[in-house]
Formats: sequence, C-alpha cells, structure tokens
Amino acid sequence: MDQISIDAVGRKEMTTYTEYPPKGYRVRISTYWWLGRWAYLKFILRELSSVLVAWFVIETLLQVNALIGGPGAYQDFQGFLRNPVVIALNIISFFFILFHAITWFNLAPKAMAIRLGGKRVPAILIALPNYAAWLVASVIVAWLVLRG
Repeated sequence: MDQISIDAVGRKEMTTYTEYPPKGYRVRISTYWWLGRWAYLKFILRELSSVLVAWFVIETLLQVNALIGGPGAYQDFQGFLRNPVVIALNIISFFFILFHAITWFNLAPKAMAIRLGGKRVPAILIALPNYAAWLVASVIVAWLVLRG
C-alpha cells in the first residue's frame, strides 16, 4: 500500500508500507567478544566467580548439616572433602573468590561517590577500609582456626 506524505520542508514523498518491517543492518559479533580486552575478560571472570562463591556457600551448608548429623555424618563429609576433584575445585574456587573480593573492593570507590566539602573523597580512602576489614576478619578467623 502506498501513501503520500509531506516532509518538514513541504515536499511530497511516496512511502511504501509492507506487512513486515525491513531487517536492519546487524554487525556480527563473535561469541568470544569478551576475550578482546582485559576489562571485558575481567568482567566475565568476575561474574563467573559468583558461581564459585555459591559453591563455597553450598559446601559450608553441607558442613553445618554434617555437624548437626553427628560424628558419623561429619566423618563422611570429611571423606567427601578428601576427594581430589573437590580439592581441585576448592583450590580454583579460592583463587576466584580472591579475585572476586579484590575486584569488588576496587569497584567500591566507583559505586560510592562520597563528597566532603564539595570534593570527591579519593578512591583509596574508600577502598582501604574494605581491605583493612578483610585483613582483620582474616586474622581473626586464622587465629580461631590455628589456636587449636
């Protein structure tokens, strides 16, 4: 179906309408586009690390469940933890969780735009307390675990 329209300058134009709109130009993007730049790769790795954080949460819940179940259940759980696949997964998870925490603390200054006296607080003053709290919590946990 054809229709005549008048543009902004007053010229008549013939417009053809179709049942389906024409497909626009689409640039083909590789599935691995995120490998092209370190910032993209870091983003994907950080998102992937959340799966391994979930693994640690599930493992902790299983451990609490085994503790509730008594000495026999906890012995079975310790046997599960000695499995080489579980050990490898926990080692990989540990490094991904470190990466996750570091990138999270480094993002805090960008997410929290704190201003004092009309000036933005330096990023280090926002990130440093996060790292300090992490260090204090790590020391406390290490002390609790290693004391006996």
